Amino acid sequence: MNQKHEESNLYKIRHSAAHVMAQAVLEMFPEGKVAIGPPIEDGFYYDFDLPRPLTPEDLEAIERRMREIIASDYEFVRRELSPEEARALYADQPYKLELIEGLEKGLDEYGMSEVEKPVITTYRHATFEDLCRGPHVERTSQINPDAIKLMKVSGAYWRGDERNPMLQRIYGTAWETAEQLEEYLHRLAEAEKRDHRKLGAQLDLFSIHPEQLGGGLILWHPKGGLIRHVAEEFCKAEHLAHGYDLVYSPHIGKSTLWEISGHLDFYRENMYAPMEIDGQEYYLKPMNCPFHILMYKNSLRSYRDLPFRFAEWGTVYRYERGGVLHGLLRVRGFTQDDAHHFCRPDQMPEEIDFVLNFCLHILRSFGLTEFNAYLSTRPGEGKAVGDPAQWRDAEAALEAALKRAAIPYEIDEGGGAFYGPKIDLAIRDAIGREWQLSTIQFDFNLPERFDLTYVGEDGQEHRPYMIHRALLGSMERFFGVLIEHYGGAFPVWLAPVQAVLIPIADRHVAYAEQVAARLKEAGLRAEVDDSSDRMGNKIRKAQEQKIPYMLVVGDKEVQAETVAVRLRTNENLGPKPIDEFIAMAQAAVAEKREL
Repeated sequence: MNQKHEESNLYKIRHSAAHVMAQAVLEMFPEGKVAIGPPIEDGFYYDFDLPRPLTPEDLEAIERRMREIIASDYEFVRRELSPEEARALYADQPYKLELIEGLEKGLDEYGMSEVEKPVITTYRHATFEDLCRGPHVERTSQINPDAIKLMKVSGAYWRGDERNPMLQRIYGTAWETAEQLEEYLHRLAEAEKRDHRKLGAQLDLFSIHPEQLGGGLILWHPKGGLIRHVAEEFCKAEHLAHGYDLVYSPHIGKSTLWEISGHLDFYRENMYAPMEIDGQEYYLKPMNCPFHILMYKNSLRSYRDLPFRFAEWGTVYRYERGGVLHGLLRVRGFTQDDAHHFCRPDQMPEEIDFVLNFCLHILRSFGLTEFNAYLSTRPGEGKAVGDPAQWRDAEAALEAALKRAAIPYEIDEGGGAFYGPKIDLAIRDAIGREWQLSTIQFDFNLPERFDLTYVGEDGQEHRPYMIHRALLGSMERFFGVLIEHYGGAFPVWLAPVQAVLIPIADRHVAYAEQVAARLKEAGLRAEVDDSSDRMGNKIRKAQEQKIPYMLVVGDKEVQAETVAVRLRTNENLGPKPIDEFIAMAQAAVAEKREL
């Protein structure tokens, strides 16, 4: 969290609530070992090594004890300790000792003398004292006992490493008022209904098979694959219409490529182990950028040729720890809608405007309309490559583009990568959650590493600017966000089945099939439910599958050549001539409406 968040009252409340919870747990399990307990978005957690698994009844007892501690009005007291004093304080707490050792090594890296070396800080209230830099509320009574709740227990490897012990992580939430807590719990219930993993199974969109494939690799089923196809085809057509060139690159590259790019130096732990081919080491690609750079370098480039915009739906592979994999949202193999812009310095402001507005155009086409942006600027001295003047120009262009686009944004001072500033573009979904999707990232590093040039108007070689751009981010994660945003009820243009014909009796099946054929000829995706179920069950099944239109046909409809139109919202539009329904559905597709 940034400093602004850490100074907020809610951050302090949640940080303090985590300490209160840890006290309550250690009172219940005096032999327990404590790890870490930070505030997080919407709450806090704490990791424990306990003699037995926690039960729901344990959580209720811990929560009751927390309220008692809060009511006792204990003061939070900050202390400063030397590493030696800290080790003595936590002599029976191995996880704290490991943290102290890490802190001490980290401090020693600065080459400080004992006099100069910063101290280790703790916060104490009642009987509990924790390694902590703060901040906290002043007293436990400043935590509202009616606005806290322990949510769940899950397993968590110490430091996220599966080679380390498995700990029990207690999640809690804390708010300023009971009303805020109730609103949060309502949002959680809504989020659970929209969970893309549940809806993915219910709607038969995708599956994950850890036993056969390992974690983080996705199988796209026919319906999910069709949605992906429609989304990609739309995006590719828009890219071509806006001056992009579509390119393709292989899934592997020799180690020399990744050495030049720096990935083997800076990103190796996130890359899959190499494979040997003809005595050479090859790696699965974690990113597409080196391949696009080779395409740029393949020919002599003139200032007249720029800008180049290379776009690719390229599948990449990154090793993520098993503990962080999460459905479609955190995977190991995914397809990025990646693009790289190569432009002259004088073209850069216009190119930033272009790419930002293009991102907004595509996202809005998917019904995502609420945005927030984060502008990350140059890290501290010695932590960035490139000319500081280039950084200032790039940062100014990024901020000016955000202002022209009238998007709310925050500046993350010093938060840029070492190779360039960036914009992260986030959307808010239907229930108010924020998802970071698009990234527009300058890179002053790779053009140097690969010696990219163009011949300027003066006949001399010059270095182009390079901009990385991921728009939807990855098809997998974006699909997960889209499922949850719409709760599985996709807008008509994306729905895998747009209309289902429901014959009332067997004698109406032939007419239903004729109508379905006409819908398909008109470019609509339609099917016939000719099962032996009753009509009510067929309608209910179609609603569960979140099909936009249910077209009921019986004797009246056959005679009048109409269809009785019902929406998945259960609204009954009554009988409509077939051509009228087709026009209505085509308009919904063209306008990308939900219905």
